[in-house]
Amino acid sequence: MKISARNVLPGTVIKIVRGPVTTEVTLEIAAGVQIVSTITSSSAESLQLVEGGKAYGVIKASSVMVGTD
Repeated sequence: MKISARNVLPGTVIKIVRGPVTTEVTLEIAAGVQIVSTITSSSAESLQLVEGGKAYGVIKASSVMVGTD
């Protein structure tokens, strides 16, 4: 797979919550470190995602904000 995004995080699918329109996918990218993405249910089916399977989290953002109290 070749893509232009620089932030590609390999991980393991640890949870899938399927809905009629969207599916929430949780990836563990390091021990105790998880990221969650909401994708269309048709995309989840097309990717053949299964819990315990390998997948990549791809982060592409035009800006990242940082704040403090």
